[in-house]
Amino acid sequence: MTLLTKITDDAINENLEKRWKNGEIYTYIGNVLISVNPFKDLGIYTDDVLENYRGKNLLEVSPHVFAIAESSYHHMNSYKDNQCIIISGESGAGKTEAAKRIMQYIAAVSEGKSTSIQEIKDMVLATNPLLESFGCAKTLRNNNSSRHGKYLEIQFNPQGEPVGAVITNYLLEKNRVVGQIQNERNFHIFYQLTKGASAEYKEQFGLQGPDSYLYTSTSNCLDVEGINDVNDYQETINAMLVIGLDKSEQDNIFKMLAVVLWLGNVVFTEDEQGHAVVIDEDVINFIAYLLQVNNQHLNKVLTHRIMEAQHGGRRGSIYEVPLNLTQASSVRDALAKSIYERLFEWIVARVNQSLQARAAVQYTVGVLDIYGFEIFDTNHFEQLCINYVNEKLQQIFIELTLKTEQEEYVHEKIEWTPIQFFDNKVVCDLIEAKQPPGIFAALNDACATAHADPNAADSSFVQRLEFLSSNPHFESRGNQFLIRHYAGNVLYNIQGITDKNKDALLKDLLELLSDSKEPFVSSALFPERVDPNSKRRPPTAGDKIKASCNALVEKLMRCHPSYIRTIKPNDHRSSTEYDNKRVHHQIKYLGLCENIRVRRAGFAYRTVFDKFVERFYLLCPATGYAGDYIWQGDAKSGSLEILKYNNIPKDEWQMGTSKIFIKHPETIFGLEGLRDRYWHNMATRIQRAWRAYVRHKHECATKIQRFWRQNKYNIGYLQLRENGNQLLAGKKERRRFSLVSQRAFLGDYLDVQNGSIGLAAMIRRAINLKGNEQVEFSMRGSMLVPRAMRSSIPSPRTFVLTNQSFHIVMATKNGNTVQMVDEKAFSLNVIRSVSLSTLRDDWVVLHLDGTPDGDCVISCVFKTELATRLSQTSNGRIKVDITSQIQYRKKGNKTVTMKFIKDNTIRRDDVYKSHVVRVPAGEPPNIQSRMGPLQTTKNHVISQSIIRSVQNTAQPNTPCAPQKQTFNTSRSNTMSPKPIPPPKDVHPSSSLPLYKALYPFKPQQDGELSFVKDDAMEIAEKDDNGWWLARMNGKEGWVPSNYLEPCTPHLSPARRRPPPPIPTAVNITPVQNQQGETGGFSSLKSGIETNQQATHPISAPVHVAKKKPPIPGPKPSTARVNSPPERTALSPKISSKNESPAVSLADAVGILVKNCLVHELIYLYRLRLEDNNSPFLIMIMTMTMNGRNHYLVI
Repeated sequence: MTLLTKITDDAINENLEKRWKNGEIYTYIGNVLISVNPFKDLGIYTDDVLENYRGKNLLEVSPHVFAIAESSYHHMNSYKDNQCIIISGESGAGKTEAAKRIMQYIAAVSEGKSTSIQEIKDMVLATNPLLESFGCAKTLRNNNSSRHGKYLEIQFNPQGEPVGAVITNYLLEKNRVVGQIQNERNFHIFYQLTKGASAEYKEQFGLQGPDSYLYTSTSNCLDVEGINDVNDYQETINAMLVIGLDKSEQDNIFKMLAVVLWLGNVVFTEDEQGHAVVIDEDVINFIAYLLQVNNQHLNKVLTHRIMEAQHGGRRGSIYEVPLNLTQASSVRDALAKSIYERLFEWIVARVNQSLQARAAVQYTVGVLDIYGFEIFDTNHFEQLCINYVNEKLQQIFIELTLKTEQEEYVHEKIEWTPIQFFDNKVVCDLIEAKQPPGIFAALNDACATAHADPNAADSSFVQRLEFLSSNPHFESRGNQFLIRHYAGNVLYNIQGITDKNKDALLKDLLELLSDSKEPFVSSALFPERVDPNSKRRPPTAGDKIKASCNALVEKLMRCHPSYIRTIKPNDHRSSTEYDNKRVHHQIKYLGLCENIRVRRAGFAYRTVFDKFVERFYLLCPATGYAGDYIWQGDAKSGSLEILKYNNIPKDEWQMGTSKIFIKHPETIFGLEGLRDRYWHNMATRIQRAWRAYVRHKHECATKIQRFWRQNKYNIGYLQLRENGNQLLAGKKERRRFSLVSQRAFLGDYLDVQNGSIGLAAMIRRAINLKGNEQVEFSMRGSMLVPRAMRSSIPSPRTFVLTNQSFHIVMATKNGNTVQMVDEKAFSLNVIRSVSLSTLRDDWVVLHLDGTPDGDCVISCVFKTELATRLSQTSNGRIKVDITSQIQYRKKGNKTVTMKFIKDNTIRRDDVYKSHVVRVPAGEPPNIQSRMGPLQTTKNHVISQSIIRSVQNTAQPNTPCAPQKQTFNTSRSNTMSPKPIPPPKDVHPSSSLPLYKALYPFKPQQDGELSFVKDDAMEIAEKDDNGWWLARMNGKEGWVPSNYLEPCTPHLSPARRRPPPPIPTAVNITPVQNQQGETGGFSSLKSGIETNQQATHPISAPVHVAKKKPPIPGPKPSTARVNSPPERTALSPKISSKNESPAVSLADAVGILVKNCLVHELIYLYRLRLEDNNSPFLIMIMTMTMNGRNHYLVI
């Protein structure tokens, strides 16, 4: 509110009303928080809201009580000062709620996760419901009015962790225990106990409903809207448990509360002499039972008073003086008030004992929650004490804000006009001064001179008030006197004021309670003993409140203060009514107008130089550029630079020694507007970058979706392949061509499960699949078949593995008909293990249990997949053994050893003879396969999309020199050559306009494209804001349009006539053979001739399919590649069916691998052209040319 244009009480009231009706109950005057009670839950104290204020200063977030708590906690940790938060305002303005929220915030944000620290946090929070129950009550103005003052100091160690707490209690309103006005209530705990007590307490203490006790029913207010006494009672019990009050201590507390309730039911009547006697002595007897005192003695002290006559300072005769009804009732009420007051003080002391610091205390944060200023129709001694404390707090506020504010201008050497304000020190002196004597001093004198008769003491006090008649803030009016407080004029009643000031318990009552057999009464509540020889006057209530208040002020003055000024919008606790007159009165006596005037003091805004430069550095090019802080000088010079650049008049600001002061709020509003406009412009740039990001994200998503659609059927097969690699990793030699591929483990290669015609249907009928039997693997191979009197030989077979059995199917000829016969079928349960050799052969031995024919020896090209599926189908029961020699069991349980010998004279595969397998050397077992694209489809055959891509992209290529490479099968030693850059003169063919750069440009942020002069680029998108989306050298980004001019692209050389496309109508079937696992090579009738001396180019055309670049860029154009200058010795061509190849297929592929940088052999297929029904061989590989990856189709 310091920035209000008009500073009047009405303007402040209007501003507060608008905020309150919009649900904005908090605002600031400088660093003072102004709070208006909303009388409803606004949902602004949740954990999420709390987190928004963690680590933030007052200017970063909206006004809130959490911001004040964060400021105090941060100031304590940063500046190592004790802190205090002073909450002031009328009763019902929200002081107690503000104190609870401050403790909630500090407990949440303070460091420390240890058990003891968390215990302290829980105890601090538990003090709220406990002390509210015993110290708060329903009044006409507030349903939860604090009837005592509380100063809670949370203690912290040097690391900022709470280690303890101390609570100081001030002036409990004990008169409320014995009487309340209509529609008010006693303290909450009495209604909680009488409504929610357990059956045990009801039986032990004779508890009944609150309507059964005079102390709780006289005011005719037993229930309060919005308060559930039964639930609150349970919360009080839980708080006691958290603090550490055990069962016996709880029993003693509730027993004393029962004593107070039953004392209220002690009713007197007059006897024949006019003396007071108890009507129902059973009540006296029950109270005596609870207090563990003599019932007759209790009856006597309530109806008689012990008087002692003195002669010349010596003790004289002792008399028992009967009491009348008024005197007996006063003694009864005094006993009840004393018990409750002592009980409340004991609870506070017990809480402090539990909150005792667990470690060394370095700093404290204090929260003061004290009763607000009170003005009633009839005001007594209690209101005098309450208003005196509020005057002292107002004096602290004036001392530390208004005076300090003006002293700051002097310290900063600022020219300004002093602001006049009311200093209430004269009112404080009127109440507490000794010389000249104030009101408290006059009360003490009256009590000392006329101590025996209360009426005489009151008359003596009236006479002494005449000495104060010259004070302009005091006025005597017979049996009343008026004090002009800062909050308004209050008229106090004198009757009974001296008796309340004495605040002394009769000696006979004190002796009664000291003799109690209940330790809690005699030792905890009333430990003092009566000294009959002591002549020292006990301190009065005025002395106690003045001493405790001065101690509080002294403690607060040693702390760095924060202020919360609470305002009550109406007296009806309505969330919709805003009483302008009522609020206007509070604004006036709180001095908000003077506070704003002093705060402004001609300058509405002030802050240190560092903060000013940090906030407004964007507004000057010398201090900020593109959102970055670039100022290198001192903060004061930076502040001056910002003011001058923005043409702020000299009379609008002044520079202090450490702060900058701005005169009018319109100036700071203007700077804030410029700052907002700057961020608006930056937001436009962010939006442009965001649009580019979204477009890129959508393109990436499209690519991912396309990849997923093409490969989603292969994931399970790939995972199975990985399991197979792990199963045989480092144990068995590998084939050379298995290193350049990633064949997926597809399983049912013969389509036995779903095939409806041909071989697949014949095999399925032969093995007679059951309803729940699924084919896991099918493949052609051979099985070792025994012969009579001769060695066994391999014989062709078909293998089918299901989830239940392993089938070996044999093809037989019945006349002219070929039939498939299930030769052997055994359950997976009889397969004990699988054995393979350490060499690169294809032999697999299935070790069987309980079969008369012995173990099964088979040869399968996809042996790794077969072993993997056997292990997976049996859930790992079937083990896989890799050994150099395999022992297996023949028919008749004869054991035979199968040996494996390396023989490089073997050209391909392996040769079996007489239990010896000769096999050429393979690659090391620990070598890894080269990674490359996987080209498999759901139907296990090459897809038509690949063929179409080959047809569409096959074009001759421009000449380029081949790179000599050495193919190394070890991944760790493979070094990829640096690709040859493409020619600079070749421009991609595109319909996009071509532009040339006039000037060089360096990007300032991500998403922009750099270029030099004369660079040519394509423009994909033109934006109206002057930025165009350009593409150049495979990159895409934003460029400034004024840096470019149109240009005519160079004409590309005429394309050579492309070769005829591959026929679209082809039947593709995989080559079925028994050679390498990656391709399944076999002896092919269609040959490949090789002439080692030939120098002519490759006769067959080379079709290249360019891969799409990984980042967004121009559409790829078809590369033109001619035959390389250095011809290879390989010259493949289509031969007739009867010709034989002059070189093996393995050697041919090896030459291709060596000379063409083949990354991966994808698959080998036999194509049968429908036009001439001639065989044709196609092989698809990936290769590197001109720095790019291509598909090579032969």
